[in-house]
Amino acid sequence: MPGWKRNGWRRREGKSWKPVKNVEFWQTLDELLAAHEVRFTVVKGHSGHPENERCDELAVAAAQQFK
Repeated sequence: MPGWKRNGWRRREGKSWKPVKNVEFWQTLDELLAAHEVRFTVVKGHSGHPENERCDELAVAAAQQFK
């Protein structure tokens, strides 16, 4: 995301620059992150990690609301 912001919310696609999709979402997230100390950690999905499994449950439940 810092690269997108630095490049005017655009990303490389082949030899050209394209606008970042859902830019309003990413800009809002960027503003929120600036106000808090946040650390992201990559966790292998569906590997039995308790917090990841809980997040998966919540995501599935939220998606069900839109069916």
